[in-house]
Amino acid sequence: MSVKPPVIVMVRPQMGENIGAVARAMMNFGLSDLRLVAPRDGWPNPKAHEMAAHADYLIEQAQVYPTLAEALADCQFVLASSAPRERTLPIPDAHPEAAMADICARGRRGEATALLLGPESTGLTSEDIAYAQAIVAIPTDPANASLNVAQALVVLAYLWFREGQMCPSPAPEAPRRATQAEREGLWGHLVEALDKRNYFFPEIKREGMLRSLRILLGRAEWSTQEVQTLRGIIRCLSEAPENPAD
Repeated sequence: MSVKPPVIVMVRPQMGENIGAVARAMMNFGLSDLRLVAPRDGWPNPKAHEMAAHADYLIEQAQVYPTLAEALADCQFVLASSAPRERTLPIPDAHPEAAMADICARGRRGEATALLLGPESTGLTSEDIAYAQAIVAIPTDPANASLNVAQALVVLAYLWFREGQMCPSPAPEAPRRATQAEREGLWGHLVEALDKRNYFFPEIKREGMLRSLRILLGRAEWSTQEVQTLRGIIRCLSEAPENPAD
């Protein structure tokens, strides 16, 4: 059984040259699905071809999305690449080798996975990382911890490619894992129900509460059936009277 490759999602990329370099690295290691979220200089960008070498076809078939949620809609597991730094988000960190071994094993099972790469100047924001189920940071010298986005991808793509040569056979088929779009549907359904009960109070705390809720829901590896069950529970509770008769 072949390994389903992860999609590579560049979030708000700033330089066409880096998009081209990422495409070239993807081609080197058997990755073919490049997605761009709100590229700063628009798309297409002729500078991307300057660094793509023989990966022009990846540039030409790259898909552009206005939001990260839309770019991840069909994905079932999301891994965020970020420079080593102190974080307060309750999302597990994974060593690069372990992270890419996990992505490979999921690909063996046919799961749709994604690797997030942040913008060159700032990296991924907390709001971006909240969409992920795990974070991978490549160990570097603390004096200069940040890698170029294409360099980071070369390291991670190589580890994925190497792991693919020795990935174990898949475990017995598990229930279908929910896609990001299905999880988004659950999240939106829950937020709508909570809004009706004035849960996000006071308003000044709403943004932080929403981010925490997204991370909480994203941490669990829900199956499609479990998401449907939870949405049924939310619907039932939403429709129930606040003070039912005895």
